[in-house]
Amino acid sequence: MIHLSKTAATEVTRLKSKHPNPNALFRLGVESSGCSGLSYTMAFDDAPAPEDAVCESEGIEVAIDPQHLKYLNELTLDYSEDLMGGGFRFHNPNAAKSCSCGNSFSVRE
Repeated sequence: MIHLSKTAATEVTRLKSKHPNPNALFRLGVESSGCSGLSYTMAFDDAPAPEDAVCESEGIEVAIDPQHLKYLNELTLDYSEDLMGGGFRFHNPNAAKSCSCGNSFSVRE
């Protein structure tokens, strides 16, 4: 379903350690925005919604709204640092095109 690299899982764990709820769930989603039409969203939630798809990768539970799953299924989330700083990288086989920043994408309808 969703794949996290070891470096992405380490960064999610680090961010989660700063969250007030140590049992918070990592949530991935999409929203209409960005130069290509859709942008990725990430957040921590206290609990999954009843209809959420929940999967586990590298020890991290990931919740996804079922309406977003068609855009995110088989996504690989990576994290890397370079001279400009660190950031998450999205490798999405469902994206027909992505903008140059990699945070916005579109799909074939």
